[in-house]
Formats: sequence, structure tokens, C-alpha cells
Amino acid sequence: MTGSISQPRHVAHPPPLRPVLLFDGECAFCRRWVDRWRETAGDGLDLESVQTAADRFPEIPPVEFARAVQLIDTDGRVFSAAEAIIRARAMATHHTWLRTAYERLPGFAPAAEAVYRFVARHRLLG
Repeated sequence: MTGSISQPRHVAHPPPLRPVLLFDGECAFCRRWVDRWRETAGDGLDLESVQTAADRFPEIPPVEFARAVQLIDTDGRVFSAAEAIIRARAMATHHTWLRTAYERLPGFAPAAEAVYRFVARHRLLG
């Protein structure tokens, strides 16, 4: 049994070289975290603001970009919210224990998504 919340969506034209994590470039909280990730991600992951990249992925509704970060893998799969963060971290660092817990540990995925929603709702306060 998988811990994943839902089946991923797909885009018709995925990034050809590296997965891309799309974040809200107008959010100071998001930009701070992305700045920290840039050092860690190296060549394993691209980080790009929704404001510059959303038009390349019309399959993702604007409301989804407003709700959560989006990770687009090179095979076209799209992951959102906590799952996107956890998968992006595994891609960037090659440390997969969080992804394994998300996928296999009962209760982990719903808890991770709940924490993500809480932080997302309060990100503009900080």
C-alpha cells in the first residue's frame, strides 16, 4: 500500500534535462527556502518561479499554482504540495528516506500534507 495521496497528473511537454520545482516567486517565505535549496540542488533539480514558468505547463490549473509548489519530472509527472517537496529533496540530495516514508509508511503522507497546508496558509505571516 502506498502512502501517496493521489495519482500524479502529467504535462505534455516536460522539462527535458532536469525536474523543475515551481514556486511562488512573489512569496518572501518561498524565495528564502528556494535560495537555501539552490545550493543543495546543484544539477539535480531546477527551481523556477511560477510567474516565469506557468505558461509552459497549461495542464496545471492556475489555482494549483496558487495552492502549492509543483514538481514536474522529466517524464511529465506532476507532484504537488508536500509530495513535491519530498520528491524534490530526494532528487536534489539523493537522500530518499523521506520519500520512502511518504510512499510506504501508513499515515505519513496525510500528516506531511497537513503540515504543508498549515505552513502554506501561514507563509505570508512570516
